Amino acid sequence: MSRTRSRWMIAVAALAVVVLVGAGLVVVRPWSQEPTCPPMANHPEWSVARRWDEALLDAIRRALPAPTIHARNLFHASAAMWDAWAAYDPHASGYVVNEKLTASDVAAARNEAISYAAYRVLSARYIKAVGAADSLSEFDDIMDGLCYPLDVTTTDGDSPAALGNRIAQAVIAYGMTDGSNQAGGYSDPDYKPVNPPLVVAEPGITMTDPNRWQPLQLEHMISQNGIPIENGVQQAIGPHWGRVKGFALPDGGDKGVPMDPGPPPLLGDPASDQAYKDQAVEVIRYSSQLDPSQEIEIDISPGARGANALGTNDGRGHPVNPVTGKPYDPDVVNQGDFARALTEFWADGPKSETPPGHWNVVANTVSDQLAPSLRIGGTGPTVDRLEWDVKLYFALNGATHDAAIAAWGLKGYYDSVRPISMIRYMASLGQSSDPSLPSYDREGLPLAPGLVELITTETTGPGQRHAALAGHEGGIAIRAWMGNPKDPKTQTGGVGWVLGITWVPYQVPTFVTPSFPGYVSGHSTFSRASAEVLTSFTGSEYFPGGLSEWTTKAGSLTVEAGPAKDVTLEWATYYDAADQAGLSRLYGGIHIPADDFAGRKIGSQCGKAAWALAQQYYGGQVGS
Repeated sequence: MSRTRSRWMIAVAALAVVVLVGAGLVVVRPWSQEPTCPPMANHPEWSVARRWDEALLDAIRRALPAPTIHARNLFHASAAMWDAWAAYDPHASGYVVNEKLTASDVAAARNEAISYAAYRVLSARYIKAVGAADSLSEFDDIMDGLCYPLDVTTTDGDSPAALGNRIAQAVIAYGMTDGSNQAGGYSDPDYKPVNPPLVVAEPGITMTDPNRWQPLQLEHMISQNGIPIENGVQQAIGPHWGRVKGFALPDGGDKGVPMDPGPPPLLGDPASDQAYKDQAVEVIRYSSQLDPSQEIEIDISPGARGANALGTNDGRGHPVNPVTGKPYDPDVVNQGDFARALTEFWADGPKSETPPGHWNVVANTVSDQLAPSLRIGGTGPTVDRLEWDVKLYFALNGATHDAAIAAWGLKGYYDSVRPISMIRYMASLGQSSDPSLPSYDREGLPLAPGLVELITTETTGPGQRHAALAGHEGGIAIRAWMGNPKDPKTQTGGVGWVLGITWVPYQVPTFVTPSFPGYVSGHSTFSRASAEVLTSFTGSEYFPGGLSEWTTKAGSLTVEAGPAKDVTLEWATYYDAADQAGLSRLYGGIHIPADDFAGRKIGSQCGKAAWALAQQYYGGQVGS
């Protein structure tokens, strides 16, 4: 819809205004004067690229939480903005459109071309999304605020608007043939889950194959960002995504797997059966640490945590902040509060920008902190904010797009099980530790004193630890988070002994577990890929000042009440933050360590490759 630019257009009743100056007459023709557009009142310091990135993040928050689709949209919008910027650089290579134009005012031409390109790409991508009316209105408002008429749709000629429209047209066409099946709603018509749905509200489980993904059936299902879903059975998101065209990824081939670290642990497999069982127990152990009433305090400062080797949690922190030259101050908090705050911060839950968008938020914050001393790679001359933003988004979102393809390629190929199904299935069979004890099954849960135990008449006696489970003798009890309280604003689920066949992860009851297979963790892959790009782009693995913080305010949790006191999460480096994003999924009960660690490793490859290729585009070393 075309809008009137009332902020700068003045209605005139005559074609010319006659002004008396001294003894003569001066004829002023209004069409001969360039109208001026006042700066937008909202964040006038933002570049146009930043403004469009923020608008896209808002659209993601309104839409259904499909990380694959949003990572693709972030990259395609970033590529469109890059192509518009690069058209006015004598050396830079365009990604989809590689044109070279000149302008008397290059800065103004870039702003205009970038805006038309971003506007039309985003409008096309979100016109059918949840929240489309609000998103499209926001896109229109930006064009209105920048004084760019919406009815300029031409793709002919050398004007900045025509260039932007031409780039958008090419990006939109590219997206229709990139393997995502955009025309078919991004679905994979060939995928069918091998396991029947798990009815979460009922105890027990039925599985055809305990190594394969199982959709959940929820009585009241709401998507991760709070949108009601009519069908209570999950539908797999993106099992075909490994065949989508990436940025710096190798082709996925017939398998649709651009990167393959090998399979996850498999129940019944001689080489990895024990790892499957051990990692399920590890998830239970993390779940058992979600209780603030245990009054266990831990130091979560960068001086005590972080500096992990890739694909591990073996770090012992950083001895000093390299910026201040001083040790990091201790940050001692309740273990249960830390675990819950960490899980919810990185969950990217209601109204979130999803994991790839989350790292755009991180990048924008870092950029604001570094400005105006912006040096790409940490060296060389300072650049203006538009150049910084356009190049950063191109590299960062190229990496997250590749991370989505790499991770979902593995999810689609291995179709691996989630912890809720693993734990319930093995608990339904019994215990696998001792053939001489009751309820033995070689595929049952391993016993772990104080964590996974056999329910007996002795343990269910009055005052005994399994007393609340009386009547379930012979079953398997696990000590874990006890589930969602009736009133999450005032109550906590707590940790205690529950039936293994009823266990649920620390999530809201309308979500429970993401709607796609587990291996590898998307959070881990997105996060490490982003950390690699931010490290290379800024020239340092450390956040500005050597520290980044996020405070979860007392009483602000969503899943249940808490924390009792403010909890400030801290990270020295981008890698530390990325590792904690992966770790949060173990506390949240939706991934096993193999999902996390493998995701970190392929994420590292995605990030490094994207940065290397982005630099070639910056320098004009790609294409002709």
